[in-house]
Order: sequence, then structure tokens, then C-alpha cells
Amino acid sequence: MPYPFQLGFQDATSPVMEELLHFHDHTLMIVFLVSSLVLYIISLMLTTKLTHTSTMDAQEVETIWTILPAIILILIALPSLRILYMMDEINNPSLTVKTMGHQWYWSYEYTDYEDLNFDSYMIPTQELKPGELRLLEVDNRVVLPVEMTIRMLISSEDVLHSWTVPSLGLKTDAIPGRLNQTTLMGVRPGLYYGQCSEICGSNHSFMPIVLELVPLTYFEKWSVTML
Repeated sequence: MPYPFQLGFQDATSPVMEELLHFHDHTLMIVFLVSSLVLYIISLMLTTKLTHTSTMDAQEVETIWTILPAIILILIALPSLRILYMMDEINNPSLTVKTMGHQWYWSYEYTDYEDLNFDSYMIPTQELKPGELRLLEVDNRVVLPVEMTIRMLISSEDVLHSWTVPSLGLKTDAIPGRLNQTTLMGVRPGLYYGQCSEICGSNHSFMPIVLELVPLTYFEKWSVTML
């Protein structure tokens, strides 16, 4: 969960999100160094009247400022491509959950079980219990086992939606007539919140997502009670 006045990302709960955080820090450091260099050169140009005539027509300098940006772009592109392939890779999922977006709620179906499906609506503010979060709590949470590869099949029945859980590094569009898939694996139990991230109508801000990651034994007991 984010906290008030938070400037950074939420704590990572999946290997993919950890890689995204590392890539963010890596890229931010490159941007900081380049910006500092440019600011230093601009300040020199504004504060000194001395001009070195040799640098006005120097092939060596032109070679450096052509090759150096190319190297910087390669240092950014290589880890970026690695993470992109990692996010698209799905290896033998242990569980498949189909998510359908509606105006304005989510419905879930555990395809590995018979008749294990439910709708997930936001709890109205006047019905919240002490300690529950406004606009984020739902009546039916998505219970998933930790440390297991889970495939999410995401689509929509009406308009564009987007199934997003920031702490897991997940954001997949729900498109009518198209079935998108993504994979997730939580590394520790807990409650993880998300929301629809695609403007889908007047109640777009009232369709939250709550994932409850639990140990496998608890998940098995929960699935038996839901059947």
C-alpha cells in the first residue's frame, strides 16, 4: 500500500516488480549524470568568455558526442529488453484465473476448478468497517497461493478496462473480444490493492482490485469452502 506523500514506488512483491525497480534506479542514475553534465556545460558557457578555437572544429569531439549517446542508449535498452521478455514469459502455470471487466466491477473464474467463480464489487463507504480502506475494499477478494506461477487471462464484456496491481508490477488491458494474458508470482503473503487504470465510464474509479496472497494450504481450504 502507498502511504501519504510517497515519492517512490510501492514495495515490490514479485520478481518482475523487483527487476522494474532496479531498472528504474539504473535509468534514473543515467539521466541524472547526463543532466548534470549538460547543466555544467551550460553554466560554463554562460559564466566564461573564453573560447578555445581548437574545439570549434575538432573531429575528435564530434566523434565522442556521437558515440557516447549511442553507448548510453545501449546501456538502457539491454536491461529493458530483458525485462520485457521476462514479463511475457509464462512457464507451466500452476493456476489459471480468468478476469472479466464490467461496468463497473470485476468477475473472476478459477478455470482449474468447477463452478469456482464470483463477482467482486467495491464496498460502499457507508458499509466500511473500522480499518478498511475507502474506494479500495471489495466484497470478494481474489485469493491466490504464494510462490506459485499464476496465469491471469484478462478480457472485458463491455468497454476497455485495465487490470492493474502496482506492487506486483501488473498492468494488462481488458479489451472486449480479446483475451490478454499475464503471469504473476507473489513472494510473500498479504493484501495487495489495485484499481482499473483505463477510463471506462462514470464509475471508473469505483472498481478496485484486491489480491489476498496466502500459503498453499490455506488456499486449498478456501477453494473447498467456495465450491
